[in-house]
Amino acid sequence: MIKVITYGSYDLLHYGHIRLLERAKALGDYLIVGVTSDDYDKTRGKINLQQSLMERVEAVRATGIADEIIIEEYEGQKIDDIRKYDIDIFTVGSDWEGYFDYLRDYCKVVYLPRTEGVSSSEIRDKKASVRLGLVGDAKFINKVWKESKSVNGIHVEALCTNNMDVMDESAKEDLKLITDNYEEFLRSIDAVYIRSLPKYHYENIKKALEEGKHVLCESPMTLNRSECEELLELADSKKLILMEAIKTAYATAYTRLLLLIKAGKIGDVISVDSTCTSIRSRDKEGEWDCIHEWGPTALLPILQILGVNYKHSVISTRFSDGGHDLFSKIDFVYDSGVGSIKIGDGYKSEGELIISGSRGYIYVPAPWWKTDYFEVRFEDQADNKRYFYQLDGEGIRYELVAFARAIERGHFVPDVDRSVTLKMTEIMEQFNKRENMILI
Repeated sequence: MIKVITYGSYDLLHYGHIRLLERAKALGDYLIVGVTSDDYDKTRGKINLQQSLMERVEAVRATGIADEIIIEEYEGQKIDDIRKYDIDIFTVGSDWEGYFDYLRDYCKVVYLPRTEGVSSSEIRDKKASVRLGLVGDAKFINKVWKESKSVNGIHVEALCTNNMDVMDESAKEDLKLITDNYEEFLRSIDAVYIRSLPKYHYENIKKALEEGKHVLCESPMTLNRSECEELLELADSKKLILMEAIKTAYATAYTRLLLLIKAGKIGDVISVDSTCTSIRSRDKEGEWDCIHEWGPTALLPILQILGVNYKHSVISTRFSDGGHDLFSKIDFVYDSGVGSIKIGDGYKSEGELIISGSRGYIYVPAPWWKTDYFEVRFEDQADNKRYFYQLDGEGIRYELVAFARAIERGHFVPDVDRSVTLKMTEIMEQFNKRENMILI
């Protein structure tokens, strides 16, 4: 029996895919199809896939061509698979001509002609792109514009700002509209990314939703819980996407870390310690306060791992003479654990994340919020394991991909649960009212 193997993403399965699979099957008696995992595709720069791994696997299975389907998860797996499955022929499309010649040491390599005029990229490009507008006065929005270039299905077309010089010249040339008129801005777009000062978030989000626009808003979404509840209900009633932007939540390393904890890798979690600091003054007008800039990111692992139902909390804060928070430590006590965050602008500490469990602990080095690496450590160091996941850019593109997919599908399962979003706004409200706060 002649065994044949081939690989691909098979996103938005089309006639070209099917013809290639049929030709591959004709080369032998038994065809194994390797479907690349979401994580592996990210390492190859393919973050624009429209379908999940399981959707792509089911699409290949539905063709009835493959005798067996496997998942490709890492670089170098092709050699391992050829040996494991005793493969006679490796085949792939002719656009890879010569690239896989190194596999000739293990089996026969055949490059098959591709069907002209059809590809997943072309299908994605032909789909109507979401016209995205940016709101904000800080240089950070340049990063959003830049990373949007890596995302199919989204095109940044407009900017609403009170600082006309905030955008880089190359970005300005790419935009169709730059204005300080929010109503005019909303008429020109389908969806909006908001990074205005947090005190304006409620107003900006509500107006956008009322005008039928999808919203991706930097956390904190609002500065009190009741306003956040109102906006979420409004989005639901209008069947619009309202999504909180915390880029860490969409990073592969961070999501895998949560899965390991859920699977019991370090046993029962007793403590989560999260630190986010920088030496930067925010006393200037128009700057985000430290609690708003760093608070949501630092709070994220505590609220996602230990939950939102803590028994009580204590806030210790130092303010500047200008009234801006320079450093805060917030301690949370749960029925079965504790959590602590340290955030600072003007005081520096190691920006690490440590999650302590009954069997071991997870250590994420600084800057943990954009890590591509973490360690699981045990009493016996021989059992320690390191995990590496590629992070392109700062992770902004991953939340943009999630936003685009949610808009296309008309619904989404948020990486940041609504209970976490609401609790964050509650903590912001508590901080701003200086409840349970000790001044240091």
